[in-house]
Parts: sequence; structure tokens; C-alpha cells
Amino acid sequence: MRGPSTPPPAVAWADPARKAAFEAWLAPLVERHALRPETLQAASADASFRRYLRIEGAAGATFIVMDAPPPQEDVRPFVHVAELIGAAGLHAPKVLAADVERGFLLLTDLGRALYLDALRHATAQQADRLMRDALRALVQWQSRVSATSLPPYDDALLRRELALFPDWCVEREFGVSWSDSQRAQWNTVCDHLVASALDQPCVAVHRDWMPRNLMVAEPNPGILDFQDAVRGPITYDLASLLRDAFISWDEEREIDWAARWWGDARRAELPVDNDFGAFWRQLEWMGLQRHLKVLGIFCRLKHRDGKSHYAADLPRFFAYATRVARRYHELAPLLPLIEPLSGMKAVVADSLR
Repeated sequence: MRGPSTPPPAVAWADPARKAAFEAWLAPLVERHALRPETLQAASADASFRRYLRIEGAAGATFIVMDAPPPQEDVRPFVHVAELIGAAGLHAPKVLAADVERGFLLLTDLGRALYLDALRHATAQQADRLMRDALRALVQWQSRVSATSLPPYDDALLRRELALFPDWCVEREFGVSWSDSQRAQWNTVCDHLVASALDQPCVAVHRDWMPRNLMVAEPNPGILDFQDAVRGPITYDLASLLRDAFISWDEEREIDWAARWWGDARRAELPVDNDFGAFWRQLEWMGLQRHLKVLGIFCRLKHRDGKSHYAADLPRFFAYATRVARRYHELAPLLPLIEPLSGMKAVVADSLR
């Protein structure tokens, strides 16, 4: 453990030229924001090429530096969406300084209290309070964050995401090659999921509204990792929150929280389906599209990027996918495709309703 007077470990730079560029960018900001360069340390990593560093200022203040090297990363969407979030009255990091060409941002710091950590150690009452805050903020996001300037979550993007599952999970992770008939089954399921998504009303979609990207803050919650926001299906972010990558809830709680969001959304005059059953079906199908995508992404992180720890959560997503596929006749063809991978013995006959 580091003592209070021990300096933090030096931040590593794989590219000396990028380190020099960073130091040149930071130099004029040191006096402007009373920064202490010697306190620079890692804050968190990201599933992408981005990383976050924390640096101290005067009187105990702290700031976050985003290091997002081009051409792999582009900070302009982050800067743009941060402005939209601020205009909507929500709590997210403010951009204090930016070098968009070289991929450096200086941001306000929302602290260290991650929603995911808080939920893992919360009582049922504490978890309910945190989740209700996240649900209310989501309604505010969908009501007030303008989606007009965001890229569309269209047919092409939905299908590119779904393709990650056979490419990286089925073939690369498990070494399975589908037959023509199995590929046809997969395409049928994809057609249903894409049609359901495109049939929903469009709002601003965060795309990762989940406990790992929310902070316990004042006002609560703080919102992170919003640079991939799009204009798309209204149920997407709610599905992300309720059926998360790293923490699961029993279905009774999922339905209770979904009903609370649905009631708040109707009062806010969001274009949500007036029939809760129809809305719940949309949410489940949207969640399945996301879960198949994430199964592919986590396997890609393992095999392409050397981040094997993400694969530990694959069983959670197979469980989500199996549960939904068993409920709906149209999605039943997915079961024999994922059964050999997940080890879950799903009975197709029981899945029809």
C-alpha cells in the first residue's frame, strides 16, 4: 500500500513521441488549473484504446485526463455528447481542455464511487435507491438529450453488431463452423431482432447505460463513457441497465424497475408503447440483440486484444440469451445454436408460447 507521501507509480507510455506530445499539451494547463504533474496516475482502463489518468490540483481537487490515441480513437464524439448532456441538465464530466487532433482531454472528475461496486455491496434497499436514480436519469436523458445530431442505430449497424457473435464467439472462441441450415436459422433470428429494434421509437441512446459507466455522485448518478451515443430504439438503454454485463438481478426486480421506468416515461410523454406486455417484449428482444453482440465483443477482446478477463462473464450472457429465446416462438431457432456453446440444455418445445 502506498503511504500518503509516496509518489504514485509513473504512468507508462508505449510511444515516446506520444508522451512528449502529452507533456507539451499539459504544460500550459498546469498553471491555468493549478495541476500537479507529479501526481499523474492511472485512473481506469477501457475496453477500447482509451485510457484515463487522474491528476491532482490545488486544495485537494482532482481532474481526469483522457488519453485516446488517433487513429484508433476520436475524441470529438465525446466532446459533442458531453455538450448535449450538459444542456440536458445531467451530471457528466465537463471538458475543460481538448486537443482533438492528438486525442487528449482534461475533464472534471466525478470521483471513485462506481455504481457497479456500490451495487455489489448494497442492501436491497440501497440497490433499489441507486437503480431508481439511474432510471430517473435515463428518462431525463431520453427526454432532453437531443438525438438529431447523433448517428443512426440503423439496419447496417445492428447487423454488424450481431455478426460479432458468429465471427468471434462461435468460430474463434469455440471453434465451431455452422452449416448452411444453421446459418439460415441464425439469419432468421437476426431478421426478427433487427425488425423489432427498427420498429421502436427513436431517442438518444447511450449504448452502455450500465452500472460500470455510472458513478455514485451528487447529483446522482454521474454518467461516463457516452461517446458512442446514437439515435435509436427507446428500450436499448433500459435493457443495458437491467441485464448488465457484470451484475444480474432476479426477474421480479427487473420487471419492477422496468415498470417504474415505463410509468415515468409515459408521464414524461416519451413515445413508449402503452401496453406494458408489448413494451416488455420489445425490451427483451432488444436485450437479446445486445447480449449476442457483447458475447462477440468479449471474445474479440480476449483473442484480438489480449483482455481475457472479459470472457469470465460469457456464462451470464448465455443465460440471458437462453432465457429470452425460450420464451418466444420466433426466437426458438437460436436455442440449438447456442446450446452446444453454453452447455445449457434448453428444450425447444418448452420455449414456444
